[in-house]
Amino acid sequence: MEEGDPKEGFRNSQTLYYRHTLICCLGVSATSLVFCVLYYFSWYRYGWSEEKLVTLSDLAIRTLSWGAVFVYLHTQFSNSGESKFPYLLRVWWGFYFSLSCYCLVIDFVLYQKDVSLPIQSLVSDVAFLIAALFFIYVGFIGKKEERDTLLEDPLLNGTRNTSIGNTEESSKPKGDETVKAPYSNAGIFSILTFSWLSPLIAVGKKKTLDHEDVPELDKSDSVLGSAVDAHTGSHLFKECLMGLLSSKTVIYVTHQVEFLPAADIILVMKDGRITQSGKFNDILNSGTDFMDLVGAHNEALSTLDSIGKEPVETTSINEEDSNSASTNGTVQKLDNRDVQDSKPEDLGVPKGQLVQEEEREKGKVGFSVYWKYITTAYRGALVPFILLAQILFQLLQIGSNYWMAWATPVSTDLKPAVASSTLIIVYVALSVGSSFCVLFRALLLATAGYKTATILFNKMHLCIFRAPMSFFDATPSGRILNRASTDQNSVDLNIPNRVAGVAFSMIRLLGIIAVMSQVAWQVFIIFIPVVTACVLYQQYYISSARELARLIGVCKAPVIQHFSETISGSATIRSFDQESKFRDTNMKLMDGYCRPMFYSDSAMEWLCFRLDMLSSIAFAFSLIFLISVPEGVINPGIAGLAVTYGLNLNILQAQLIWSLCNMENKIISVERILQYTTSLPSEPPLVIECNRPDHSWPSQGKIDMHDLQVRYAPHLPLVLRGLTCTFPGGMKTGIVGRTGSGKSTLIQTLFRIVDPAAGRILIDGIDISSIGLHDLRSRLSIIPQDPTMFEGTVRSNLDPLEEYTDEQIWEALDKCQLGDEVRKKEGKLDSAVSENGENWSMGQRQLVCLGRVLLKKSKVLVLDEATASVDTATDTVIQQTLRQHFSDCTVITIAHRITSVLDSDVVLLLSHGLIEECDSPARLLENKLSSFAQLVAEYTMRSNSSLE
Repeated sequence: MEEGDPKEGFRNSQTLYYRHTLICCLGVSATSLVFCVLYYFSWYRYGWSEEKLVTLSDLAIRTLSWGAVFVYLHTQFSNSGESKFPYLLRVWWGFYFSLSCYCLVIDFVLYQKDVSLPIQSLVSDVAFLIAALFFIYVGFIGKKEERDTLLEDPLLNGTRNTSIGNTEESSKPKGDETVKAPYSNAGIFSILTFSWLSPLIAVGKKKTLDHEDVPELDKSDSVLGSAVDAHTGSHLFKECLMGLLSSKTVIYVTHQVEFLPAADIILVMKDGRITQSGKFNDILNSGTDFMDLVGAHNEALSTLDSIGKEPVETTSINEEDSNSASTNGTVQKLDNRDVQDSKPEDLGVPKGQLVQEEEREKGKVGFSVYWKYITTAYRGALVPFILLAQILFQLLQIGSNYWMAWATPVSTDLKPAVASSTLIIVYVALSVGSSFCVLFRALLLATAGYKTATILFNKMHLCIFRAPMSFFDATPSGRILNRASTDQNSVDLNIPNRVAGVAFSMIRLLGIIAVMSQVAWQVFIIFIPVVTACVLYQQYYISSARELARLIGVCKAPVIQHFSETISGSATIRSFDQESKFRDTNMKLMDGYCRPMFYSDSAMEWLCFRLDMLSSIAFAFSLIFLISVPEGVINPGIAGLAVTYGLNLNILQAQLIWSLCNMENKIISVERILQYTTSLPSEPPLVIECNRPDHSWPSQGKIDMHDLQVRYAPHLPLVLRGLTCTFPGGMKTGIVGRTGSGKSTLIQTLFRIVDPAAGRILIDGIDISSIGLHDLRSRLSIIPQDPTMFEGTVRSNLDPLEEYTDEQIWEALDKCQLGDEVRKKEGKLDSAVSENGENWSMGQRQLVCLGRVLLKKSKVLVLDEATASVDTATDTVIQQTLRQHFSDCTVITIAHRITSVLDSDVVLLLSHGLIEECDSPARLLENKLSSFAQLVAEYTMRSNSSLE
C-alpha cells in the first residue's frame, strides 16, 4: 500500500486484555450460576438450613453482579473514550480480591481444625481467587492500545489489478498486498471474531486489446473499414499497419479498395474460395471478380468528380429551408469554436466513469424486504392459513404424546386408564389429523412460494426490459445474469423453506415451552440463560454473515461476465494464443468468489458448534433435575415426556437461531431482486392513450430539431450541444463528420434511445416526447450500423410478427439482391439462421436489414452506417434500391463513405456535436474552403493515389 494513502487503513483502539476480561467476567458469572443451581437442587432434596440460604444468596449475588459487569463492559465501555478501566470498577476488583483471599483463608483454617467442608467450596474459592488476581492485574495494566486493522467498511478491501490485456509486469501486485489465509493470525480468543479477516478480493478491470498487444502474426478484420472517416482510416493505415507493424506479417480483410495497392499479395474470395491472387496490377486484368470491385469504386469516384465540376443550378431543396439551415450552421460553428477554444475545466464538465461499481446494501435487512416477500403472493392471504395449519399440527402432536404418556401404564401390574382399542383409536385419529395438517401446510407453502417467485421474476424481467440503454451501458451483463439466475434460484428453492422454517420452529418452541411449564418449570432456570447466550451469539454472528452473503452475490457477477465474454470471444482468444491468460483470470475470479463463500460457511460452523454446546449443557441440566426430584413427586410417564420435550427444547432453540441466521442470509437474494424492481430507471411509457398520433402519421416525414442537447449520463459531458436543424419531408439527407462528432447520437435521440437533456424534436409537428415509445418507433425504420439477426429462420428474421405473406417476403428479398441466395438454401424461407446470424456474412446481414425496411415501408428511414461493412458494389445496389423504393420518403443517411451521401438532397456536416455546414452536395463542393469539400478532397486524393 502506497505511502500517504488516506485509505491505508484505520487505527483500531482497544483496551489491552479487554476481550479476556469480558470472557473472565462471563466465566465467573456462569460458574456462580452453576454452583447456585447445584446447591439449590441438592439442598432442596436433603433439607435447608440458615447457612445454606446464606451461601445460596451469596452465589446468586455473585451471578448477578458479574453478569452486570459483563454487560457494562460489552455495551458501554467498548465505545467510550476512556484510556483505562473505570476507577470504581478497579476498586470493586480490589475489594473482590480481598474478599476472595479472606474466604480462602477461612476455609483453610476450618480444614486445619478438621471441620468437614464440601469439595465445591474449596474449588470455588480457588477459582474465584484466580479470577480476582486476573482482575487486579488488568485493572492496573490495562490501557488503550492502537493497532492496524486490515478491514474497511464492511469487509472488502484491496486494490484493483488489471486483468485481460495486461502484460506480466503490469499484473504484478505493487507494494505489500498480501492476502492472509483464514485463521493465520487467530489466537484462542481472536478466533471468536472476524477481526483476522484480510482483504477478500481484488477486483480486476477490463482492458481492450491495443495494437501494442498484437503478437507477431497480426490480423485486422476491417479496422480500416467504412465505419471510420477518411482521415482516421488513412491515419490507421499509415501509422499502424505501415508504421508500427511494418516489420510484422499483417493480414487485413477490408472492402476499401484504396488500401489494396500497398499489399504485397491480394487474395480475392468468392463463395468461400480464392478466385484470384497476386499483386494489385497483376490481378486487375486477369479476372472479372476483382475488376468488378475496382470498377465499382472507380465509378463512385467518377460520380464524385462529376458532382464537383457541375455548375450549381436550381436544387431540389426548399430555399427557405436551405438558408435557415445554413444560418443555423454558421451560428453553431461559431459556438463550436468557443467550445474548442475552452478547456474541459472551463466548461465544468464533470469527470466520471460510465460503468459504476455494483451497489450493495449495508446493515440489517429491512423489515420491508420480509413484508414484501410475504405479501407478494395473493397479498399474503395464504400466510394465516399456513400458520394455522402448523399450530393445529403442533397441538395434535402434543395431544398425541400426552395421550400416550397418560393412558399407557408404567408397568404391567397397573391397570390401564382406558381400553386398548380406545387408546389406539384416539392415537390414530390424532396422527391422521396431524398428517392432514402437514399436507395442507405443504400445499399452501408450495403455492405461495411458487407464486411469489413467479411474480418477482416477472417484475424483475419487466424492469430490465423497460430499462433505458444507459442502464445497459453502465451495467455489465454478468450482474444481470447473476440476479436472474443465482438470486432467482434462491427465491425459487431456498427462501420459502427458510422463512417457513423460522415460523414453524417458533410455533414448536412455544408448544414445548407450554408443556414444560406444566411438567418441569424448573428447567427454565437454565433455559433462559442459554437462550440469552444463543441470542448474543446470533447478534454477534449475523452482522458479519450478512455482509459476507452480500459479498458473495457481488463477487459472482464478474465470474459470469468473464465467462460469457470468454465464450463469445473464444475464436479471437485462440487466434491470439491467450488461453492461459484468460484461464488464469478465470481462476482469480473464482478464488475471489469462493473466498467469501468459504468464510461464510466457516462462520456458520462457528455458530452451529456453539449452539450445539449450549443445547447439550441445557439438556444435561434437565436430566440432572429430573433425577434429583424425590420419588412420587412426578408421574414417571410424565417425567419421560418431560425428558423428550426437554431434548426437543434444546434442539429447537438452537434450530430457531440457526434458521433466523440462515433466513437473513438467503433473504438478501430477495433484497437484490427488489433493487431491480424498485430502483431501476424506466423508459417512458410505450403508449400514452390520451396522446396517440393518427394511423397515417407521419404523412410528410418532416423532422425539426430545436436546440437539441444530449448527454449519455448526468455526470458525462454533452455530446450534442444545442443542435438546431430541419430535415425536409420526402427528401434525402446525408450526415457526415469526423469520428465522435455526434452522428449516431443524433439518431439515437430521434428514436428516443437517449432522451435529450434540453430541446425537442418534432415530426410532422408532433413532439416525439409527448407520445409513447411504441407509437414513435413503430412508425420509423432503421438499418443499423451493426446488423442483427436472431436464431430462427429467414422468415422469422424478416417478418417476426408474421404480418406479411410469402409473396411479399420474396419480393423484398429480390429487391435487396438476396432472393437467389435464399432460393439456393434447402429450406428456402424456412432455412435455419444460427445465433447472431453467424452463418451469414456481415454484408448479407446488412441486406436482410434492408429487406425488413422494404417490408415495413415507413415514411422515415434512417441508415446508420448501413453500408460500412459491405463493398462498394453492394453499396451501390443498396443506394439504387433506396432511390427506387423510398423516393417519396424522408431518408437520413449517416456514412463515412463519402460516395454514399453524394446523391442526397442535403448534406449535414457535424463537428463536436454542432452543425458546421448544411447545404446541397453541389453547393458545398463549389466552396473549396468548406469542410465537406476538404473531406471529399482527402477521400479522393487517398483513393486516386492508391490506385495509381
